[in-house]
Amino acid sequence: MKRLALLALVLAAACPAAAAPPIQPGYWESTNKLLSPIKQSSTDRRCITPADVDKFMAGPSNRHYACTYPTKLIADGRITLKGVCVSKKGQKVAVKGAGTYTPTSFMLTADVATEFFGLDIQGRATTEAHRIADACPAPDTPPATPPASPAAEK
Repeated sequence: MKRLALLALVLAAACPAAAAPPIQPGYWESTNKLLSPIKQSSTDRRCITPADVDKFMAGPSNRHYACTYPTKLIADGRITLKGVCVSKKGQKVAVKGAGTYTPTSFMLTADVATEFFGLDIQGRATTEAHRIADACPAPDTPPATPPASPAAEK
């Protein structure tokens, strides 16, 4: 009996508990800014489900670029990323980013470099995000079609 208790204790110590996700799921607001070479800014809100946390933390990516980050360190409230994004037309953009996170906030600054018509172009972008609600709003539902009037049936 003592051996079973000791074995259970050793196994428990050798198998760490599942790590908590780096950020909490919920409703998040993100502000993305391109600081150079051209200044742009956009803010959006989105639902981050438990299944979306890893994708959100995996680094900048969007519908225009497929990104891979061979260097991806996410631990102890710090993020380090280094990789390449490729557009649908094959344009490559080198990305190197660093930032911080808490369960309810995220901040990343990224330096980007590409070539455009033979010219080297470099820029800097930031993403700041914070959780604005525990739960996501219900998706918009289309308005109900009003019943046909008796006059329309004649």
